[in-house]
Amino acid sequence: MDNQSNTTHLKREVLVRLIKAYLKNDMGKAVDKIPFEMRPKNADVPFRCCIHKERAILRQRAIASLGHSVENDDEITMLSEYAQKAAEREKPDEDILTVVETACKGCVPSRVYVTDLCQGCVARPCVSACSFGAIEIKNGKSVIDGEKCKNCGKCMQVCPYSAIVKLKVPCEDACPVNAITKNEAGHAEIDFDKCISCGACVGACPFAAVHEKSQVFDVLKQMHSGKKVIAMIAPAIVGQLPVSVNKIAQGLIKVGFDEVFEVAQGADVTARTEAKDFQERMERGDEFMTTSCCAAYNELVEKHVPGLKPFRSETRTPMHYTAQIVKEKYPDSVTVFVGPCVAKRKEAQKDEYTDFVINFEEMGALFVAFDIELAELEDYRFANKASKEGRNFAITGGVAESVKVASKDFTEIFPTCVDGLNPKAVREMKTWAKNGQCPSGNLVEVMACPGGCVGGSACLNNKRITTKKIHEYADSSENINDLEKELSK
Repeated sequence: MDNQSNTTHLKREVLVRLIKAYLKNDMGKAVDKIPFEMRPKNADVPFRCCIHKERAILRQRAIASLGHSVENDDEITMLSEYAQKAAEREKPDEDILTVVETACKGCVPSRVYVTDLCQGCVARPCVSACSFGAIEIKNGKSVIDGEKCKNCGKCMQVCPYSAIVKLKVPCEDACPVNAITKNEAGHAEIDFDKCISCGACVGACPFAAVHEKSQVFDVLKQMHSGKKVIAMIAPAIVGQLPVSVNKIAQGLIKVGFDEVFEVAQGADVTARTEAKDFQERMERGDEFMTTSCCAAYNELVEKHVPGLKPFRSETRTPMHYTAQIVKEKYPDSVTVFVGPCVAKRKEAQKDEYTDFVINFEEMGALFVAFDIELAELEDYRFANKASKEGRNFAITGGVAESVKVASKDFTEIFPTCVDGLNPKAVREMKTWAKNGQCPSGNLVEVMACPGGCVGGSACLNNKRITTKKIHEYADSSENINDLEKELSK
């Protein structure tokens, strides 16, 4: 998802101020002052009705940035008290998203409606197209009965004047599983029993009302405790900032990480393991296999399409294998995944080797707060190599291609991709589960975000640009099979 600069800037500025206060060991009054310093008396009010509402929103953004649920805010507790609670907690909250209610616009309900462009034509194709009897003609104009309408959109498709439109609520419209709705007050509300942590609502809301609960302060606390803290950077990091991945890695060392691993290294393990899994399944007569790398897809299967479990690869994700490699080398270390993905926070809660997750936006805030000029740093030298295929995991088609290459001489492989989860894609997958067959191929790669991980809600750069940069970086690497031979020597 391509982020919106104003909302990204606001979230980053709040987090930067919080980090700077932490670094100065001043999480008391300095934290309480943040909303007032960002919107001082007599300041211009760029986005909201008044300075008081903007301060209230900034306060709630700070609560989320400290890793807490805004929904539990009593509006009396000082930010410094939330900071103290963040310092005292043993582990992050289980629910990884929260709604900044003050920022939520309380959008009008999503619906199909007739605009003033309606000409009341004689043909009345909208009436004929509606299967639910929801449209009738009143006073020479089409009128839709909201109680009968199913929002199917057929009337929109047939109207010769494009007079019928669908009014969308961005967060609700983006959710592939109807996990976000409105509460009695008209604000967005997340049903975590349905939520698959894909982050679509985070990227879709133009008010940035849906917010990740940050784990930045949990990570900083681990650094200051003297523990060895290892950063594991996702393949999608390439191209997020206007410097090389080696300089970004060196920047993470300047922040306080002891070492940096490419998750592409774990992706190589995933590719080789999935290739073996796929071949075994095909030889025993399975119709198809889906990949298991996307954490949001795995949540979708568990909660909404359990019929796909027999067809999903049992292979673990690149994050898991990378963290396992780290823990085997440094058993007492703290592992921190750095990526574009909301869902990785949920996966990390279940993963025995991954301790914390920070996203690219939070990484950028750390660099700003620490006054790090990445372009001036030396290149970091990774201790381990990763393959071309592993580094391409961040792009739609990259996972399937890596499995195909790792399968070597096994030719009965027909890859296909689900490029982004949406209601239509979910319906199709339910059909695959019911019929036990995928008509488009036998190796199915599923990516929750269009374009792949480069479309994640916490990405900092346009996915077209990052895709190009990843291809360039990957092309400078060895083939996964050649690398395997080299490492086995």
